[in-house]
Amino acid sequence: MEVNESPIDTLHDIRHMMKQSSKFLSLSGLSGIFAGVYALAGITAVGFVVNTFTQNFYESGFNKHDYYNSVWQCVWIAVTVLTLSVLTALVFSARKAKVNGQKLFDHTALRLLLNFSIPLIAGGLFCLALILQGVHVIPLLSSAMLVFYGLALVNASKYTLEDIRYLGYCQITLGILAAFFVSMGLLFWALGFGVLHIIYGTVMWYKYERH
Repeated sequence: MEVNESPIDTLHDIRHMMKQSSKFLSLSGLSGIFAGVYALAGITAVGFVVNTFTQNFYESGFNKHDYYNSVWQCVWIAVTVLTLSVLTALVFSARKAKVNGQKLFDHTALRLLLNFSIPLIAGGLFCLALILQGVHVIPLLSSAMLVFYGLALVNASKYTLEDIRYLGYCQITLGILAAFFVSMGLLFWALGFGVLHIIYGTVMWYKYERH
């Protein structure tokens, strides 16, 4: 901070330092783009599993073994997509943090993870309960996942870029719509986890990372 700075410049510098210390600013837009691509690939695989189960259902009737087998295939697809998304986010965030001269893991990052994880874990347990209830409530999974994910983003947004909050609002809106149009669950999944992530990541990259 220079000695001859005006009081207004000094206040701007102080505000910038306070913002850096209270918010995790190393999230990369590129990780959002990759997460969207992973999600679209995963949703395509889930669609294949669902179509196979539906075809067997109409041909042979409901089979409990086939149902749970299909469910766990979808769960593993979701876990794979989540794992790839998290690893990609870590790689790009670490690179951005290094460029900005910041630490990847500090107290702010831990608070971000905590606030993001609480709604996400609650949503995961709720979705597990839906799965155990049987095939008649499975269409609500799309709505529940989008709503809880949106809540997680909104809850975490106070510790990172404000733009995350608006992505959360969009996810919640799609989740509510999915509850009214349950037959279009995969479409809402694709829009929320795929298209919105790609759009968000692209906007964030242009806004904060493009030089």
